[in-house]
Amino acid sequence: MTRCRRILVTGGAGFIGSNYVRHTLAAHADVHVTNLDKLTYAGNLENLKDLEHDPRYEFALGDVSDATLVAHLLQEMNPDAIVNFAAETHVDRSLLGALPFIQTNVCGTLTLLEAARRCWSGREGEHRFVQISTDEVYGDLGDAGRFTEQSPLAPNNPYSASKASADLLCRAYFSTYGLPIVITRCSNNYGPYQFPEKLIPLMIYRASTDQPLPIYGDGSNVRDWIHVQDHCRAIDSVLSRGIPGEVYNIGANSELRNIDLVRRICTLLGRPETLIEFVRDRPGHDRRYAIDPTKLRRELGWAPQIPFAQGLEETVQWYCHNASWVQACLTGEYRHYYKQNYGGRSAQ
Repeated sequence: MTRCRRILVTGGAGFIGSNYVRHTLAAHADVHVTNLDKLTYAGNLENLKDLEHDPRYEFALGDVSDATLVAHLLQEMNPDAIVNFAAETHVDRSLLGALPFIQTNVCGTLTLLEAARRCWSGREGEHRFVQISTDEVYGDLGDAGRFTEQSPLAPNNPYSASKASADLLCRAYFSTYGLPIVITRCSNNYGPYQFPEKLIPLMIYRASTDQPLPIYGDGSNVRDWIHVQDHCRAIDSVLSRGIPGEVYNIGANSELRNIDLVRRICTLLGRPETLIEFVRDRPGHDRRYAIDPTKLRRELGWAPQIPFAQGLEETVQWYCHNASWVQACLTGEYRHYYKQNYGGRSAQ
């Protein structure tokens, strides 16, 4: 088992990253986390406001594509582990412009890999580089079966192509340089602090305010859902017990059609299904994803703990009880929080 006490988390102000930072500090009393985040539109420091005065937590403003900044930060903190969440993630945005996805997801990952290789070269101790990927790199599954770690990479949009590219770079750095890399590929996450452009928080917000609920195509696209807290527990397992060079799929076996998911949200909020409206499907829209997490369960002993029905109800309640957080995201007001509390400070 690898014991990591100094962890660099990139993209730790985003949805999954901020949940992981909070989980790690709660689960491990002797861990110090440095959170490197560029604070793009989806990076929100209010997600971690309660950790501001925790001496085990530090925020650093910066871009993972900035080689000088990243090298300086790694030399300064000498992390035992790097957990790379930093990514542009929204498929719709990648269809409008792919370049930011290449810059962050591909060039940013390469910058981290090279900095880690130089930082850890010749230094004693066990290290880990955990690349947080996605099931979308596998492409469209079809009507039967589930993605395994041996499934071929077949991305169908610029976002998933950029993540697949990053995965291959990680594989190359393990094979060529022996960098201790582990890749995780997770199914769709849901839970608190997810930016309200993604399906579940968007539908919760619009339904709660009696706005139309737009669904692509006929709503029959299937996604495999996992609560973000279960995902964080899985990453924890991979970080401490995962084998370098391996890929671990993370999923909770909770497949659901988009239309059925939105209907559940309507029911939980007491809103009529007449709010649902079908809109033109997006290009390259994969019909079905489903993850086989057998390897992770068998080798590392992980299993999801939050049933989807329970997790969805709790998530709906969280967004209803945190309407001001949602509104701040929608208006951009959350950015003022950073300016007031951090000013122009950066990682250097």
